[in-house]
Amino acid sequence: MNTNQSWQERIGNQREWVWQGWQTRYSYLRAKQKTDITATPPIIFIHGFGASIEHWRHNLPVIAQNHTVYALDLLGFGASRKADTEYSAALWTEQVHDFWQTFIGVPVVLVGNSIGSLVCLNATAVYPEMVQGLVMLSLPDVSVREDILPPLVRPIVTGIENLFASPLLIKNLLKLVRRPNIIRKWAGIAYPNKEAITDELVAILSNPAYDDGSDQTLFRLTRSVRKASFAESVRDLLPPIRVPMLLIWGLQDRMIPPGQARAIAELNTNLKLIELENAGHCPHDEYPEQFNSLLLDWLESTPFL
Repeated sequence: MNTNQSWQERIGNQREWVWQGWQTRYSYLRAKQKTDITATPPIIFIHGFGASIEHWRHNLPVIAQNHTVYALDLLGFGASRKADTEYSAALWTEQVHDFWQTFIGVPVVLVGNSIGSLVCLNATAVYPEMVQGLVMLSLPDVSVREDILPPLVRPIVTGIENLFASPLLIKNLLKLVRRPNIIRKWAGIAYPNKEAITDELVAILSNPAYDDGSDQTLFRLTRSVRKASFAESVRDLLPPIRVPMLLIWGLQDRMIPPGQARAIAELNTNLKLIELENAGHCPHDEYPEQFNSLLLDWLESTPFL
């Protein structure tokens, strides 16, 4: 991979796609080597909360040696429209499925990080005909919040959150948190490896926050993710899945406790868990060579039907 290229060049061919009246962005790279599509299925990469297509810049060119790869900016993120709408895993699942139906049409492998992995899991459950395999990095379970908070405490916590999640406060807060120095500090929570927090990464994470409507979208997102309707529980979604699955978790993840990984892995015998000793919440970007190797090995060794 040529790391002297800009991140815009490394993420492949960028295109705009109007979905349900909203402008969205995707990118793709055709497989460099002609291979049997049943043995080397196309791959769709889905980023996590606050990220974008560019978060896969170290991965797409490598995986595209053998697989045709696609990456989407979910609605509300990256260069996609900062829509004033109700966000949920179900909404993004429909975006992913409609994209697949429009541009691909053959079973794929879904790869997601954080919220993106939850969207991929939900898409696999809702549209099994679309998916041959599933790879999840740092999979969040929205039901954990309900487990931690006693029933009598939940309304109090929700009330406090709603007080601070006002549109005016969010607008002023966004002006602060999108500054590069603040983004760098936040990235330090997700990335134990400080060498991975480059100026390039900071720009990738901060630039979308300057788009029109970004404050309204942030307000909508902060409200949506706290609702029970935002996503189904992993404990409900995962057990019925019948495709091969890979779960990758950094043991230094400070965003989602690594202890959840083994509990999730026990929910389905089709799931293989790999724990990475030094990685945090975004192992694909923090240690891309290690992640790329793990993903390619799994793709090569998995008998896709």
